[in-house]
Amino acid sequence: MQVRTNEDNIVKLSVIGEIVSPVLKSPYRVTHDGGVVALPGTGGITYNIRVGDLVKGWMADHVEPGVSIENKENDARFQTQANNALNILACVGNDAIVKGRSDAKGEKGTVVGKHGGFEHVMVDFSQEVMEKLVIGDKIQIKAFGQGLKLIDYPDVKVMNIDPRFVNKIDFADEDGKLAIPVTHKIPAKIMGSGLGADHVYSGDYDIQLFDKATNKEYGLDDLRFGNLVAIMDADHSYGRIYLQDAISVGIVVHSDCVISGHGPGVTTLFTSTKGMIQPVIDSDANIATILNLR
Repeated sequence: MQVRTNEDNIVKLSVIGEIVSPVLKSPYRVTHDGGVVALPGTGGITYNIRVGDLVKGWMADHVEPGVSIENKENDARFQTQANNALNILACVGNDAIVKGRSDAKGEKGTVVGKHGGFEHVMVDFSQEVMEKLVIGDKIQIKAFGQGLKLIDYPDVKVMNIDPRFVNKIDFADEDGKLAIPVTHKIPAKIMGSGLGADHVYSGDYDIQLFDKATNKEYGLDDLRFGNLVAIMDADHSYGRIYLQDAISVGIVVHSDCVISGHGPGVTTLFTSTKGMIQPVIDSDANIATILNLR
């Protein structure tokens, strides 16, 4: 089922960022169980991790799939605002094009996530294109999606998603609720870093995977980058809160983590305070499959 939207009234405009270098304050990270490790983290071009790959099992912490970009406008008055615009207006599923001077100039990619704290937007490119890209390449995005509404489901709020992606999702109606395919249902009790934000139009929040029994109960060991997942008893209308029977659906955007309170990140795409979302388990509910990125 294809849902009706106000797509014709949504503004499409350009935002831009550049591929950022990974940065480290210290070689060490303190793990949740008291260990000390040195691991790769955010930023850069991650050559061997893309949407569709597992988020667990990597010797890494907060690694972002594909290419990580940030706006670094030189005007100090507007530097933060420019990166805010990139992170807020860019939506998952948006088209991206390389505008740098490397051999990848003109190549196209797809926005696949937004990472809070570091304020990065992640873009998926083919393996061949990533080999051509260099740190500092400019990536221009056709930002399209914020302001989207579902005409027949007014109790379901939409954010951070391109209408093109919405139109590819296999929705259904179940007794007036919007049925959305997801790979996992995740209890709000294990959601961590990212709580306390006053909006969800950028960034993400993390699924803590430190409790093995919970991971087994909810099948979380096979989470993948790009999975659509349902956070149960969670309302994301004006930030992220626990609310019985509310449901939010988002996309997994970064890897598992070793730091307390952290784990694979989720960027919100749909939320319903009144529980008018019906999550339906579908192992193919991943952006890599839905948009044929791999």
